[in-house]
Amino acid sequence: MKEIPTIVVLDGYTLNHGDLSWEGLEALGTCTVYDRTPPEDVLDRASGTGIVLTNKTVLDRNVIDSLPDMQYIGVMATGYNVVDLEAAAGRGIPVTNVPEYASKSVVQMVFALLLELTQNVALHSAAVHSGKWSKSRDFCFWERPLVELDGLTMGIIGYGRIGREVAIVARAFGMRVLVYEVAPAAADDSGVEFVSRDDIFQKSDVVSLHCPLTEESGEIVNTKTLALMKETAYLINTGRGPLVNDRDLADALDAGRIAGAGLDVLTTEPPEPDNPLLCAKNCFITPHIAWASRAARSRLMNTVAENVRAFIEGRPVNVVNGV
Repeated sequence: MKEIPTIVVLDGYTLNHGDLSWEGLEALGTCTVYDRTPPEDVLDRASGTGIVLTNKTVLDRNVIDSLPDMQYIGVMATGYNVVDLEAAAGRGIPVTNVPEYASKSVVQMVFALLLELTQNVALHSAAVHSGKWSKSRDFCFWERPLVELDGLTMGIIGYGRIGREVAIVARAFGMRVLVYEVAPAAADDSGVEFVSRDDIFQKSDVVSLHCPLTEESGEIVNTKTLALMKETAYLINTGRGPLVNDRDLADALDAGRIAGAGLDVLTTEPPEPDNPLLCAKNCFITPHIAWASRAARSRLMNTVAENVRAFIEGRPVNVVNGV
């Protein structure tokens, strides 16, 4: 077993607001946790440390080359674009991530957003609390039409773990499921139909994004693809913000070219105050929290600790840079 190096967590607050424990990491060595680390403090805080853990704090080539004692980088998330993988590999430093911990929670958010768009729960609750029901001449009223999911078509872009789980829930609601995947499975018994990208936008009543961010998928939702959608259709994005062109989506919503959008991610996070989606019509936005249920964060915390343990024991797992 390797000599246990010191551990530093550069930005622990997002993962742990105080409702979880760092004891899994603390059992592995001397562990220092910072809630947040601004760029100018990264070198100072990580200096002399063997194990560096980050969520969104950037570890670029300059930082990596300036930390001679660093032996391991652990990303406390699935995405690892905040780390220069090539620079780390050049130093023989393994970089690990947590590939699977929040699928169930993300799927739950997909349908929370969709049900808000179709049932208008917040709108009707606000109307009741404002006194409209008490003053109603009838036993019920509705502010907007309600939409039943049964019989509608769910279009899923990206058919990994989360996309497959979304398909299962969509089918439980009685929805037809279409899938666009760059490399579709040769055979699939889940009852979904693989179609072209244009067909996903043209034929779906709901388009839900679950693909990784690549050169091909960047801004896959844009003026052209939005123009293919039905005026009654909804867009859901719990994947990556840059999958959507914010301005194009805002324009489509304001013009009534699609019926609504539910977004948990935006191109820039936190968003600039002038982001057009913040005031777009029928656009629900949550602050990148689909992953953040306590259950999911607990699994994330446990896997981060197990990744570190595996490295210390000389059997690194979940390595993303081939070291």
